[in-house]
Amino acid sequence: MQLGPHTLRNNVFVAPMAGVTDRPFRQLCKRLGAGYAVSEMAASNPALWASVKTSRRLDHHGEIEPRAVQIAGGDPSMMAEATRFNISRGAQVIDINMGCPAKKVCNVQAGSALMSDPSLAMRIVEAVVEAAIQEDHQVPVTLKMRTGPDTSRFNAPQIARAAEQIGIKMLTIHGRSRACAYIGAVDYQAIANIKSEVRIPVVANGDITSGAKAAWVLRTTGADAVMIGRAAQGRPWIFQQIVHYLEHGVESAAPLLAQLQPLLLEHLHEHHTFHGIHSGVRTARKHVAWYLRGMQASHHLPSPEDFLQSFYQLESPEAQHASLNQWFEQMQSIDRKPGAANDASYLETQQA
Repeated sequence: MQLGPHTLRNNVFVAPMAGVTDRPFRQLCKRLGAGYAVSEMAASNPALWASVKTSRRLDHHGEIEPRAVQIAGGDPSMMAEATRFNISRGAQVIDINMGCPAKKVCNVQAGSALMSDPSLAMRIVEAVVEAAIQEDHQVPVTLKMRTGPDTSRFNAPQIARAAEQIGIKMLTIHGRSRACAYIGAVDYQAIANIKSEVRIPVVANGDITSGAKAAWVLRTTGADAVMIGRAAQGRPWIFQQIVHYLEHGVESAAPLLAQLQPLLLEHLHEHHTFHGIHSGVRTARKHVAWYLRGMQASHHLPSPEDFLQSFYQLESPEAQHASLNQWFEQMQSIDRKPGAANDASYLETQQA
């Protein structure tokens, strides 16, 4: 897939998720097969750029290219300034958030709230696209949005057409309205309708949990790519599984625990380094819980709840690392899924 001057490795992408897709997690997903990833949503308000949280969200040091930054806000001039600021810090793609349904975002007329005000939304798109013009090239600007404010107002096709005319290079559609948040069935036909209205690439997002589902969504919607969000929490190897299915038409088992152990322990180390000891220890807990529950489902392992209760009490990176390493050692003897060795070889190929 082509996005401006960037050739993406494949059409299976990582969705931007606040508090999840920090740099270490994006890097892991890319190493495990994802062709593209977008950063956590970053505020457009300059007063917040110096905060620890925002500065971490804008840190892309050493990240596999292209480096894509998602920005959110309801003021065109601030969004333009945020665009220039992020490009100056190395952003190679700017993504506009018009899809987040969180109240704290929508209450400031940002995220999916913009779909209720198409005029403001297009002024923001125009300001960001113009701000992304550099001396020698145009930094691609993409847009992530929903189907509309609610199920009775399906205005995404009109917004998509207008955004394309202004200069948006790719659209990601979460197949629910703002009012639906993350509840209820995804309207894949709505994504298909939007795809039929534009010529730029369209990415389908929402409840894609397997290779078979991804292939079905691509056929049903006509989309050019799929974006995986919550299904990747605790299953970062889902990207290699989906890529494998799209290439070969068969489902693949989860990689061997012996292959995942060094990757996830390295992720834990990078998470601690990136976030610092205090914040890193606290935020690592949710990632470890997701991983262990995901491995339990994929490898038919015993419930990790007792282990997690003790893990949550640990207060140092060293203790967390040692505890998780011990868990892997105990669980590897249980991992006997047929076909896992093939996936381990695929995992090694991805790392190479």
